[in-house]
Amino acid sequence: MHRAYHESNLAYGVLRRASLNPERIALIFEEEKISYEEFGDRIRRQATVLREAGVCAGDRVGYLGFNRPAFFETLLAASTLGAIFVPLNFRLTAEELTFIINDAGIHTLVSDDPVRPVVEQARPNLCCSHYFSSESEADNWRHLNSERAVAEPIKDITPADEHDTCVIMYTSGTTGLPKGAMLTHGNILWNNINMMVAIGASRDDVLLTAAPAFHIGGLNIMTMNCFQLGATVALMRSFDPGQVLEDFERYGVTHMFGAPAMFLFMSQHPDFSSTDLSSIKTLLCGGAPVPEPLIELYGKRDVFFCQAYGLTETSPMACALSEEWATKKLGSAGQAPLYTEVRIVGKDNQVLPKGEQGEICIRGPNIMKGYWNRPEATAEAIDEMGWFHSGDIGYMDEDDFVYISDRLKDMVISGGENVYPAEVESTLYKHDAIAEVAVIGLPDEKWGEAVTAIVALNESQTLTLEELREFATKHLARYKLPLRLHIVDALPRNPAGKVMKYVLKEQLED
Repeated sequence: MHRAYHESNLAYGVLRRASLNPERIALIFEEEKISYEEFGDRIRRQATVLREAGVCAGDRVGYLGFNRPAFFETLLAASTLGAIFVPLNFRLTAEELTFIINDAGIHTLVSDDPVRPVVEQARPNLCCSHYFSSESEADNWRHLNSERAVAEPIKDITPADEHDTCVIMYTSGTTGLPKGAMLTHGNILWNNINMMVAIGASRDDVLLTAAPAFHIGGLNIMTMNCFQLGATVALMRSFDPGQVLEDFERYGVTHMFGAPAMFLFMSQHPDFSSTDLSSIKTLLCGGAPVPEPLIELYGKRDVFFCQAYGLTETSPMACALSEEWATKKLGSAGQAPLYTEVRIVGKDNQVLPKGEQGEICIRGPNIMKGYWNRPEATAEAIDEMGWFHSGDIGYMDEDDFVYISDRLKDMVISGGENVYPAEVESTLYKHDAIAEVAVIGLPDEKWGEAVTAIVALNESQTLTLEELREFATKHLARYKLPLRLHIVDALPRNPAGKVMKYVLKEQLED
């Protein structure tokens, strides 16, 4: 039986940092500088507000919105109570949100102004007991800032075991229904230790966080790590390439995490060549390999990439390719970090020789506890020896560098967002004109991959891309909508009737 300690609670490290270094700057948001003392005070006051709303240890607290201090304050206030934080993708439709909120059983939901209308649309079908507005006052919404201002700061931190769930982060399922990955207090802490060792993080770092914090990359590649170190996070509500470049200079930014598309858009901005990048130590990149021309372009400015591979289920760091290997091991996802193991296995779960293709499996203290309310899916993903089976295909070279050959099943990565074809296909099949459809990712200079629908139509029917997108908008977030449409007579299938997507890719990539 594990004993629960205050120190295992994620909130403990941040609140302890606030008492040790109250004068240091925790957050910069839209030119407002928030000290660790104020950050800690906000967290403690919000914990009181949540407790008085009935939130107890183990209850789920959701946040729907953009990158704002309130996101992290809600996370850490929930953690202070031993509650579980559920970040929600602000791009989702009411239909998609309804499933996730009810699946997680969210007790209290905090929401930003721009996305409150989506919640209102779904609200009659939601299980939440309390709704808080994180910005403006609104009818039928409790006002977070007003209540927090008059609340007494909570003194006690609820003890947590390192194996207790801290965050449930939803990742789209290949069956079309998202699954909630349960990340523990220990998962997040060990991921941070791996990251600190891999890149040599310092309390004097200034991290620019522009990637959405509801994703594991924006949340936990470096952001939570900075709060424990006492470093500064320059937080952007959403990514804007020109603003990023401006903030690099203004705040002396040392690190930034992003998808390759983000760094590409920054390099194409007219201010790129004139921006002083001398404060940058490392740019961390995930979601897809960084193209060699982009590595070279930034390299000419003495700015280097640390490429990382990981999944929501691995908290996320599973491999990292540090800057000294960026060109020597071009195309590699890197090596496993210090406290994590990676291996390549065949169909019988036996380790394969170096250079042979197989499934990438990861083991370590950063591996999720399992999927929320999905014991069968958990058993399928994590074997009896504790190895997480990623579903990604790759190989390992003689120096233990991992190379990824195929993304998870048929997943499409568009602009750093994971798009699962099964989910998109199930929506498109509802269109009256469509007889059969397959969704694949095709190379795209702007987005990395373009969500592409290959459709066979019912007799005497027609369909345009605009019509298809308009139809799907009600059911799917915008980043999941097809960017391209190809009409075919019939989809290629193997003798078992399965669509041969690799044939479609070969035909359309030529």
